[in-house]
Amino acid sequence: MILPIVAYGDPILKKEAVEIDQDYPELNKLIEDMFETMYEASGVGLAAPQINRSIRLFVVDGSPFAETDEDEEDDPKAEGMEGFKRVFINPIIEEETGEPWGFHEGCLSIPKIREEVFRKEKIRITYYDENWQFHDEWFDGYKARIIQHEYDHIEGVLFTDHLSVLKRRLLSKRLQNISQGLISVAYKMKFPSFKKGK
Repeated sequence: MILPIVAYGDPILKKEAVEIDQDYPELNKLIEDMFETMYEASGVGLAAPQINRSIRLFVVDGSPFAETDEDEEDDPKAEGMEGFKRVFINPIIEEETGEPWGFHEGCLSIPKIREEVFRKEKIRITYYDENWQFHDEWFDGYKARIIQHEYDHIEGVLFTDHLSVLKRRLLSKRLQNISQGLISVAYKMKFPSFKKGK
């Protein structure tokens, strides 16, 4: 089932999400719905707060990063992306190392805005997968970046929070339009101003 994606301005996106246990109701169905919703919106990651659930869960599929045009050189940061599909439950980023590098990030909750965000190149993360198997792994390149972006979501942080005050000020009108639903998107969204019956 395709779920509506919560738009910028909804308080749930600024809230720290809570851990879940194996008894969380219909978890497998939720994970399935999250992947379906993410693919419908052409995303590479989706966190539970973005579909209005304040829980520590996100899904990723980095395979679009593996696609290159014939005349393009292989990007070393995209290594291994073709099979990079994961579910992260109750993740904790244990370490972030390496030089920060910039990349123009976007977000399904903040459509049509992309800005350069600097993140460290390598992370160590512990998490449970959809079968409640525990993992302790290192990721780098685009894998690390997608994870860091989605992890921010469960911490109540958006990519715009990483921007300078000036850059945020320049974007403020466009962000306000998103939160008021004054934007046309090709996927289902839930806008905060419409909740109040406006």
